[in-house]
Order: sequence, then structure tokens, then C-alpha cells
Amino acid sequence: MILHILEHSILDSLKMLPFLFAAFLIIEAVEQFSSGFLNRALAKFGKAGPVAGALLGCIPQCGFSVVASNLYAGRIITLGTLMAVFLSTSDEAILILLSYPGHTRDIMKILIVKVLIAVAAGFLIDFLVHLDRIHRSFFGKNNENREEHIHEICHGCGCHEHGGILKPALRHTLKIFVYILIFTAILNLIIEVIGIEHLSEYLLSNSVLQPVLAAVIGLIPNCAASVMLTQLYLEGVLSFASIISGLCASAGIGIVVLFKMEHDKKLCFKILGLLLGISIAAGLIISLF
Repeated sequence: MILHILEHSILDSLKMLPFLFAAFLIIEAVEQFSSGFLNRALAKFGKAGPVAGALLGCIPQCGFSVVASNLYAGRIITLGTLMAVFLSTSDEAILILLSYPGHTRDIMKILIVKVLIAVAAGFLIDFLVHLDRIHRSFFGKNNENREEHIHEICHGCGCHEHGGILKPALRHTLKIFVYILIFTAILNLIIEVIGIEHLSEYLLSNSVLQPVLAAVIGLIPNCAASVMLTQLYLEGVLSFASIISGLCASAGIGIVVLFKMEHDKKLCFKILGLLLGISIAAGLIISLF
């Protein structure tokens, strides 16, 4: 049984490898040749920041959530713009879906819904922040600008290393391939041992609480979380409402950078709670329809 599961998992993972590499190659090209322009644009959009943040956050990987955390720590962008980027970011999920031909419709549905949620939440948050009472009691006072260069923040995370696009794309591809292979094997083993029906029960399938569980998983600041959520969705274990809830919370390494760069740690926890709350609310509302 173990050999059968390994063989099945390896074959399934190898099928999506070329698509995954091609997607990472494109993303690396975008990051290296136009990321500076996009970052400056994000800082200059002003009141329209949530729209720009939501659209830029759709670009796969967590690069723009890292940029947004840095810009917010320097108060270059608003809290609404930061939250719009976080909510629209899906870490590695979109790349994984791209590597499975036939899921184009799923990708479009997820992106459109997440952008709408991000824009609406971003504008609402910016509106509330401008109310002095709410601003003083919850979000705290603005700190002094302390903008830093993106390469200083990303040191160690490897998401903006230079030296061409081929090596970084290959490195990212192999890293995600290993994640997918491991989780696919574990998932296949669980399905083989306990069955898909029992797995669905354990993950609260058809329960109103499943989006809550998915959002909590999505908060894990590692691409393994988005890989796990996406694989469970592809297996039919997670509902559409739950994958939206999980991926809205999946801001990746951007959360870690926010805690590193923002001096007010209480504010960081409030932002984290806000992200979780909006993600859960979005999933619960979608589940009603």
C-alpha cells in the first residue's frame, strides 16, 4: 500500500512540474524587471490604494505582502491598502492551480472574489481609520516614517534574490514540488486508511465552522499552508467558501515582516486579528450562498 501511495503521489506531482516551473519563471521575470515600478505605484495611489493593493496582491507568491508590510511600517500606505494586499494575496495557491490544467475557472472565481473582498475591506478600514475616535481607541497613533529597502527586509527569505530568473524559478519550483509531493503522499495515505468521507468529517465538511478552520490554517506564515489548503480544495474536501476564507488569511511571509518592522507590536496583533476576522466573515457569508 505504501509503495502504491508513493508511486501515485510522485506521478501526480510530476505531472504539474512543467506548469509550475513555467509559472515561477514568469513571476520571477515580473519581480526582477518591473517590481520597482509596481512598488512605487503602490506607494503613490493615495485614496485608491486599496484597489491597487488588491490587484497587486493577486500576483502569485507573497512578494507584495512583504512590500506592503514595509511601506505600512513607514506609513507610506494606509492600513486599508495593507489589508487589501494581505486579503488578495494567495501565496503559492494560484501557481498550484495553474499547474493543474482544467482549473482556469476556479482561478478566475477565486481571484475575482478575493479582489472584491480586499477592495471592500480596504476602503471600509480606511474610512474607519479616519474617524478620530476609532483611530485613537483601536489603531493607535501613527509612528514616524521608517521606510527601509526591500532587500533589507527580505534578507533570509529568498523571495527577492537576484542573479537571473532561471535559478530562482528553479529553486522555488523544487521547494513547492517537495511540499506538494509530501502533502499529496500524506493526503493519499489518510484517504487510503480512513477514507475521504471520514477526512471530510474531521475537516468539518458541510459545517459552518469549516471556513473558520481554514482561515486559522491560512494564517500560518509559510507556503505550506496555502499548498495544504489548495490540495484539500482540489480533492473536494474544502468548500469554495472555505478556500476563500483560508486564502484571504494567507498573507505569507508578509505577516512576519510586519511584526519585524512595526514597532507597535500590539498594533500588529490587532492587524492579525482583523485579517483573521475578515477572512472568517467572508467565508461564512459566502457559505450562505
